[in-house]
Amino acid sequence: MKRTYPALLSAILFFAGPIVGAPVPVSERAVNDSPGTEGSRPADAGRPVDTGRPADTGRALNSSAMVAAVEAAKGDALLEALLTELSRSYTHLKMDQVQAPYYIEYRVNDVDDYNAEAAFGALVQSQRVHVRILRVVVRIGDYKQDSYFSQGVGETNILPLDNDPIALRHQIWTATDEAYKSAGEAYAEKQAALKQFSAEPNAVDDFAKEPPVIALDPAVTLKVDQKDWKKTLEDVTELYKQYPDVQSSTASARFTGVNEYFVNSEGTVTRDGHATYSVQFNSAAQAPDGMRVTRNPAWMVARAEELPSHDALMSDAKKTLETVVALRNAPIVEEEYRGPVLFAPDAADDIVASLIGQNVVGRKPQLGKPNRTTGSFASSYKTRVLPNFLSVVDDPTLKEFQGKSTVGSYDVDSEGVKAQRVTVIDSGTLTNYLVGRQPIRDFTASNGHGRAAPGVFPAPGVGVLVVKTSEAQSPAALRQRALQIVADQGLPYAYRVDTLGPGNTPRLLYRVYAKDGHEELVRGAVFSELDVRAMRSDLIAAGDDPLVSNRSGGAATTIISPSLLFGELEVKRADTSKDKLPEYPAPPLVASTSEQHDKGSD
Repeated sequence: MKRTYPALLSAILFFAGPIVGAPVPVSERAVNDSPGTEGSRPADAGRPVDTGRPADTGRALNSSAMVAAVEAAKGDALLEALLTELSRSYTHLKMDQVQAPYYIEYRVNDVDDYNAEAAFGALVQSQRVHVRILRVVVRIGDYKQDSYFSQGVGETNILPLDNDPIALRHQIWTATDEAYKSAGEAYAEKQAALKQFSAEPNAVDDFAKEPPVIALDPAVTLKVDQKDWKKTLEDVTELYKQYPDVQSSTASARFTGVNEYFVNSEGTVTRDGHATYSVQFNSAAQAPDGMRVTRNPAWMVARAEELPSHDALMSDAKKTLETVVALRNAPIVEEEYRGPVLFAPDAADDIVASLIGQNVVGRKPQLGKPNRTTGSFASSYKTRVLPNFLSVVDDPTLKEFQGKSTVGSYDVDSEGVKAQRVTVIDSGTLTNYLVGRQPIRDFTASNGHGRAAPGVFPAPGVGVLVVKTSEAQSPAALRQRALQIVADQGLPYAYRVDTLGPGNTPRLLYRVYAKDGHEELVRGAVFSELDVRAMRSDLIAAGDDPLVSNRSGGAATTIISPSLLFGELEVKRADTSKDKLPEYPAPPLVASTSEQHDKGSD
């Protein structure tokens, strides 16, 4: 196996828990015969493996579905190994006093990842990593009530890269054995926990039944010109030399190709490939009063050719550095303001992601909780959550929007269910939640939104979330409407937001003056009431300028929103401390003669 990228594996360990390590002694195995006892050739996944046991001790998988799955997987060594072990495990996995599994799934993410970073005109790191991450889930019980609880949510392992069938199957076997034992413990723990609660008369099933899916897309290949991107990152970060007030200048590129393989005991077999290409530029400075100001523009696409060119990035980086300097010298928001605020599409995307995207997912509540789901919209089903001129659709099948690729699109989700277009908010009313195979009240089947990062258990999540309006207005009309409101109220200006930072705090915030329409950049402000109530009651108009915002995370997502105008929001000074300025000047921007001589002599 190639050297493992530490940051990637650290993330897997953090989210997924310990990776399966040394094999458990053979005497403790739920299946005592390892794959190596069967010879070097993989067994036919469509029939039980001969382990020397009586034929009637095993359980056959759904024969017709598995025959179709095996046929579809022919020629793909990884899928063949997965299906072989799936059949073997389902047929013979059984321990004393522990039920046999009713369901098994294997998900493998084959990840090809390139990461590079530069700072102040010099390369900091550049590395490319290839890793295969296996996630195994074994469920005991039945669809109504099973072991998917506590430690029973699955095991993670790292698979070999060279497609050796026995090496692959040994790792799969090890993880399956651990997952089964954990499922047995979790099932017993869950049964004990349930005794603390009264039985629900209309209890929701633990797992939704889904028909088998066979969908094998071509594997993706990562397109990376490492030499060119190293040079681009160096050139972009060297621009700081033209801006002496800038204290920090870094840039990074992260290109990732993921081929996801999924098989389960219901007969589903899928292969879904996708790539993401992202570049980010970071710059920061301190105002004379010590306040730190930052900008972090990013570009993320699903097609490498959509990334900005070297010259375009240089131009955008210069504009970013200029705004950092302008922010450094901008006045601080001192007054408390209550009035109209216009959010440009970039800022509106952040609002939609945090206030809508996180609340339309149907997460199953904790054991014993009677709620339908969790989050701010938990009790909002079939009630108004937005103005009636707005609707919200999540459509993972949308590969591009207005010519730009969407990284949140997919054909089959991480639970082997076909992606579906779902209208979550219709004319302001919440009509659906995004759900996976963990049912919630009133939503007993998956709508294809079970999403997962490599090595992590799936959860309901956004794919491509699109805000639609029936009363679209131009950006100029929205700006004029905001100015008219402040004029009617006797206020000197309105606010316009270009970009937001963490916690929906404004990064680029402008006062727009009613008298002549001129704009003034300000800093040090926060919104005190930007929440779901404001989305429902204070949002008065939307634009005709939707912007695609591709986002990284455990599973990549896409948010598409137009400009949003709020009739009334509170803007006030941020309660943040100011850091001390540096005690002595930064190093000179031009190397001394001796330093140039030393560099040339290396």
